[in-house]
Amino acid sequence: MSEIRIEHVSKSFNGQYAVQDANLTIADGEFLVLLGPSGCGKTTLLRTVAGLGMADSGRISIDGRDVTYLKPGERKISMVFQSYAIFPHMTVRDNIGFGLKMNNVPASEIQANVAEAAELLHIENLLDRRPSDMSGGQRQRVAVARALAMKAEVLLMDEPLSNLDALLRLEMRAELKRLLADVNATTIYVTHDQIEALSMGDRIAVMKDGEIQQVDGPSTVYDHPSNQFVGSFIGNPPMNFLTGTVSAANGSVSVAVGPDQITPAAALAPALKAFDQKPVTIGIRAESMEALSSPVPGAIKVSVVVVEPLGPQNLLTVGLGDQRLKVSTHPSFPVAAGDDLWLQFPSDQIRWIDPKTEQVLS
Repeated sequence: MSEIRIEHVSKSFNGQYAVQDANLTIADGEFLVLLGPSGCGKTTLLRTVAGLGMADSGRISIDGRDVTYLKPGERKISMVFQSYAIFPHMTVRDNIGFGLKMNNVPASEIQANVAEAAELLHIENLLDRRPSDMSGGQRQRVAVARALAMKAEVLLMDEPLSNLDALLRLEMRAELKRLLADVNATTIYVTHDQIEALSMGDRIAVMKDGEIQQVDGPSTVYDHPSNQFVGSFIGNPPMNFLTGTVSAANGSVSVAVGPDQITPAAALAPALKAFDQKPVTIGIRAESMEALSSPVPGAIKVSVVVVEPLGPQNLLTVGLGDQRLKVSTHPSFPVAAGDDLWLQFPSDQIRWIDPKTEQVLS
């Protein structure tokens, strides 16, 4: 068992918090992704778990064992770095077995572990090569194989695919997901790439300014962000945000957007009543709206500014007064810049957000 518990962990540099009061529990065998923009604290938190930078406060445990102030070698972890960190003068075989050799593991066990890890990564035919004779993807496989050969309780990965080109990153993403499911390692994976996070993680912990904003499964983080930042960071394009004005009268609630009205789901009406005659932020995904060529009751009129053909979809930029939003349509939908369209906003797809706290209302 290798459950990881991160309890009230903080880390600062020169008086500035890089991580502040982080709390996470990663279950045995779980793949957790730390996701966020550059400088949000995700790598700092990962390095704190690894022991490469001690926490200022809080507690970290692995399998119930307090490792907060233990050296990295005492934590029973393996780590894969963004820069691969493999030795250019060594063969692939020696690179994979290096950590085992440093731990004085018997030669026969090193040989067996190296062979097993190389087979998992499909690089058994490269064992006698040197890194200079391999591609970036092959070098990345060597770095992962070295971590797996250690048979550690925990695997920590710091943006391991960021140095690869887009096509190779796509290939390695699927391969890593398959591999880590096979070895059943407890994994913390750091990335700024939300597509990696959504496609690979069992759960995603979204970070901003050193604080964890939301921890949920990929579908929940995408469909039900906890706040405006999460909605804006997850998704391509990101969630649209519009400003409307709430009107609560005669027991009903509606929200004015320009000259049109949106009726919220009945379950959200009580929360929105507190914003009567005040602004509220409307969050909705590009693919959640239905675009129509002619008006229907309840649809909102917009004007098309830009049409971007993307193959399986067209991405429209439309104007609603001085506000802009993205709308996804089928490529066969007839539309051109300058056209008028009408958008239907399904009530169950709208996320209502307090404009002051930027928290999603529930």
